[in-house]
Amino acid sequence: MFPLYGSFPKDYIIPVFKLTKLWIAEGFLNQRSNGKIRFCGLHDLLRDLCIQKARKEEFLHVTNNSGEGIQSQRRLSIRFQISNETVDKCASTSPIRSILYFHWNIASLSFLRGYILLRVLDLLEASLDSLRPEITQLFHLRFLALGLDCPELSNRLKVPPSISKLQNLQTLLIRADAILLLPMEIWEMPQLRHLIFFQERGLPSPLDAAPSGGQVLENLRTLRVDNFRFTSTAIETIPNLKKLKVYYYHLFVAAWPEYCLSNLVHLCQLETLNLLFINSLIFKENPLPVDFALPPNLKKLTLSGCTIPWRHTTVIGPLPNLEVLKLRDNAFIGREWECSNSEEGFPRLKFLLLEGLHLRRWRVEENSSFFQCLERLIIKRCWTLEEIPCEIGDIPTLELIEVGPGRQVVADSALRIQEEQRSLGNDLLQVRIRF
Repeated sequence: MFPLYGSFPKDYIIPVFKLTKLWIAEGFLNQRSNGKIRFCGLHDLLRDLCIQKARKEEFLHVTNNSGEGIQSQRRLSIRFQISNETVDKCASTSPIRSILYFHWNIASLSFLRGYILLRVLDLLEASLDSLRPEITQLFHLRFLALGLDCPELSNRLKVPPSISKLQNLQTLLIRADAILLLPMEIWEMPQLRHLIFFQERGLPSPLDAAPSGGQVLENLRTLRVDNFRFTSTAIETIPNLKKLKVYYYHLFVAAWPEYCLSNLVHLCQLETLNLLFINSLIFKENPLPVDFALPPNLKKLTLSGCTIPWRHTTVIGPLPNLEVLKLRDNAFIGREWECSNSEEGFPRLKFLLLEGLHLRRWRVEENSSFFQCLERLIIKRCWTLEEIPCEIGDIPTLELIEVGPGRQVVADSALRIQEEQRSLGNDLLQVRIRF
């Protein structure tokens, strides 16, 4: 794995999710990650060492303008636009199994026709106008990352049904500068594990894929979608999903019933859930349905723009495995959040973020069972909050309170909590003020 670092350009910021999935596709890692690190970088000297070691072991070739040394390589890292001469050399280099392309301009993909055994193709930094036919012929691909640019006079990009020819594909990443329209055949790719897109996209319902709803994607673990309706058939199609991120745009109606969000509770394997309402036109309280529940195995939950009344935190509080909770930009609305002893209160929560909330008073009852495992409390842009409850300082596991940007009175309350804890002999609690 170490020499593979040399395939990235100098000073390149490496998304960890991408790196780990590259390693999985190459067979270097089991399909597992704790998700705690999002980006990493590499010192220049260490990168040079990686490249030297990779060349010595014939593990990886970093191309130059001339294309020298490409023959007999299994992995290519391309930093420059490929010339016709280089393309000819590549075409005769059948051992190649992995190509990482880091230049925006790519004139031709004809050289790919000689690589029927290619497993990894990373064109995320490139600018393609479509999913080229040369790509859909690469039957053995496990990892495909594409950068797509919208044609002139259009704001939509269509991925053709031929994507389903890639029956061994495990990871599909697409960056597009327009609305991305995916074909219903996407539900007919049984090996898919990770579907990740970086712009607004339209993913058809499994009901449209086939009369029976298409195949069950038993291997799918990661999914990011927009304005998606979680019908019973959709839930049955993705039974083993572990990580889900959903954006809902331009809402005129309450999303919970319209998009069948009550069915999320049936995703029994789900561990990470992000629900984000963007540009919502709902400015009043958006109550949860009476029977609404969340998947019981959730470990990480992020809510943004949902405008849920604070009284409905009772849906989240009892989750037995929840460790990370992030509430952003009016995820909940109302002046007061009261944590009383009559409710179950986040028994395993370790990390709590409150950001961009119009909360005025936050009350925690004395000797409350709330937040008994909390380690980190982060408060940002809560411009109406009056103070942090002093009872927060009594949590035995609390290590850090971070405030800012925000009101000075909130920062002062954090410092008072720290001072009180020090007077009781607790020197472990740290307070950070970031104005």
